[in-house]
Amino acid sequence: MDIRYSCNQRDFKRYTTEETRKEFLIEKLFEADETTAVYSHVDRMVTLGVMPVTKAVSIDQGIDIWKNFGTEYFLERRECGLFNVGGAGRVLVDDDVYELGYKDCLYITRGARKVLFESCDAAAPAKFYIVSAPAHCSYETRLIRIADAAKKPLGALETSNKRVINQFIHPSVLKTCQLSMGMTVLEPGSVWNTMPAHTHERRMEVYFYFEVPKDNVVFHMMGEGDETRHIVMKNEMAVISPSWSIHAGAGTSNYTFIWAMGGENQAFDDMDTIPTEELK
Repeated sequence: MDIRYSCNQRDFKRYTTEETRKEFLIEKLFEADETTAVYSHVDRMVTLGVMPVTKAVSIDQGIDIWKNFGTEYFLERRECGLFNVGGAGRVLVDDDVYELGYKDCLYITRGARKVLFESCDAAAPAKFYIVSAPAHCSYETRLIRIADAAKKPLGALETSNKRVINQFIHPSVLKTCQLSMGMTVLEPGSVWNTMPAHTHERRMEVYFYFEVPKDNVVFHMMGEGDETRHIVMKNEMAVISPSWSIHAGAGTSNYTFIWAMGGENQAFDDMDTIPTEELK
């Protein structure tokens, strides 16, 4: 497990490009028949990728659970949300089986002991993108298909940010302890996400960019509003965003991204907006 420690905004001002990428960027999430995991001490969020090809893969494969979490199993005191961004697959949660198509989502509550991932076709393996947050209570494991997500259209073609926010793991859809997740889809001709830029002191966020066409990139903007930096991201990369940082981006094409939040509350509109003309 790759462990990342917290960075404050004062030190961040002196970071080089290499240091910024090493601290916040998750470049490789999917390896055949492996579980890839990055533990961030920013709100103790864990970002994982699982791509089963020839066998079933456990959520904790290769992870020293006691050393990293001090628990007997991964979700003993955690909850997680996951999206399938690959071929058809299934997730086995204790005695239940969930079939996930492309862009379907599964919330797994605290207390699930066994979580296994499988692909329906090794030639087109599933890719499970997962984010886990600490949890102090349990709710109900639930499958949310893309058609059942709460839709929130935003933006316009004139400002190059026409998009649809799909809320999956969200208070308007289901109850969780603190985790919220969703998917934002930009329409053709739109490249800007999350504008106007904002921070939310009470929550951190993780972005996962995908459906970025070949030979295209996304410039992910971060840092304080009056001292911004960027990270150049390619397809199927994720980035950690602390509460003090903006999280916005512009691509050389339209794309899709999955956002995950954890922190003090789950109020989607709880944000400190920064007027665009004040960005530096």
